This record gives sequence, C-alpha cells and structure tokens, in this order.
Amino acid sequence: MKVGVIGAGKWGSALRFALSQKNRVYIHSRTERDIEDFVPLEDILDSDYLIVSISTQALGRWLKDNFQDRGQKVLIASKGIDIESGKFPSEIFEEFLPKERIAFLSGPSFATEVQKSLPTALVINSQNLEVANEFGELFPDFIKIYSSKDVIGAEVAGSYKNILAIASGICEGLQLGNNAKASLVSRGLVEMARVGKSLGGDDETFLGLSGAGDLFLTANSTMSRNYRVGIKLTEGKTLQTILGELGEVAEGVKTVEAIMGLKETKELYTPIADEVYKILYRGVTPQEALHNLLIQS
Repeated sequence: MKVGVIGAGKWGSALRFALSQKNRVYIHSRTERDIEDFVPLEDILDSDYLIVSISTQALGRWLKDNFQDRGQKVLIASKGIDIESGKFPSEIFEEFLPKERIAFLSGPSFATEVQKSLPTALVINSQNLEVANEFGELFPDFIKIYSSKDVIGAEVAGSYKNILAIASGICEGLQLGNNAKASLVSRGLVEMARVGKSLGGDDETFLGLSGAGDLFLTANSTMSRNYRVGIKLTEGKTLQTILGELGEVAEGVKTVEAIMGLKETKELYTPIADEVYKILYRGVTPQEALHNLLIQS
C-alpha cells in the first residue's frame, strides 16, 4: 500500500519518520523540499493512505484548491477549529470524501520525541473502526495505538488543550506557582470536557489520551508552542511580535477565536477561554485576567 504525508513541518516530518519504519512513505508540502521521498502533489494524491498535517486554518483552502477524491483513506493530523467556518478538521474533510474513510489522530505527541523513537501512545478516531485499525497497523512498535469512534470528542480535546496551554504558559510566566498551575489545568480539563460533551463528545475521551493526556503534555512544557506564547504574553510583548518570534503556527491563538464564535450559537461556559481571548484580543493584562478568574463564582 502507498502511504503519503501532506505537510512537511515538524509534525508531518515526524509522522513520515514514524510510518517509514514499516512502510514506504512519500511526502509533499506546499513548498518543495530537498528531502528523501518528496514527490509532487499528483503523485501523493494516488496514495492508498493519506496523512494530512496542514494548519487547520489553511485546510479548507488547500482542499478546495488541491484535493481530489481517488478513494484514499485519510488520517487527519491537524488540530484546531477553522475560524471562518467554525468547523473542525473532520467536518471540513466531509465536504470532499465520505466520513467512513476519514480518521483523526489525537493524543500527547511532541514531534521531537517521535523523531527520537521514544515511547508514545496515540488514538486514531473514526466512525469506521476498520479504517482506524488499518491506519493503526501502519505505525511502528514504539507508538502504541488505540482506536475510538469519538471523533468530535477527540477534536474538541485536541483544539481546546491549545487554549489551556496558553493559559498555563501565562501562569508560568507570572510565576504563580505549582498550586496555581495544577488548579488551572485541572479546571481547564473540566471546562474542556463540558464544552466537548455539549458538542456530542464522550466522557471517556476527555479522561484519556486525547483529553487529559494531551493537555498535561501541552500545558507543561516549553516544547509546546502555545505554552511559549503564554509565557511571552507576560513579558509585555504584542501578539504580533510573539508570533513573529515563534516562527511557527500556535493553533490556540485562532482556536480561542473560534470558541468565542461557537458561544454565539451555543450556551457554553468557558471562563478560562474567555480570559485567554481577552488577553489576546481585548487588551486585558494577564494580571487582570487572573483577578477575573479568582473572583468568579
């Protein structure tokens, strides 16, 4: 079977490395790269199994401009919510191929550690468990794969944890201590689960690898781009400056906007996300946001 990866950033490259342990894997990105097994788009679209690692904000446009349904089974490795449509990645893909051929990858996974073949556990979520299991067979032995049918729960968790990682980075930057960070992350998990359940997710998802696992990883390490954004916000830098210095996509910055959009149509209680949004887009200082959270009932 031919396996193709679209997106040659850190995560796409790490997935190519991992999948190459058992398969011949080809890779493609918008910008041509001088790397092994880089092929043109036309060739990558012929893959039996396609792994997509593109920024969620660019996903819809890329699909409209480039994708052709050739019977591929697709594993989405992008996390977030599209700010324009308010859709999750799987919902965007469902406009282009049947959901029975779509799967979503979730769980705690820093690309750098995957590149070092360090032990990792991930979840492949699909309404078609046969497809989830097929993708699972492609992964190497150092990655433990679980399967789940809770696509929306995994997508909410994968999106929301980036918002909470920004909040955790702010907590670290303000030097509020371990008590505060533990409180923030645990209440953040409750908030994530509450939002996810309102959208149809399962409790088990938020307590497992896709939810708590990915959150604990992302909200506690400077290897996390969103966590670093939070730290830099306490240094008085503008968001534009921070993103320029980062040089990479921090999905939580756009995801929190999308969550605010969802609040317009659904009754969501999101106190932590609200304060992150106010810091990023409404000029509220991290200290003011802290005060707001402490005085809320």
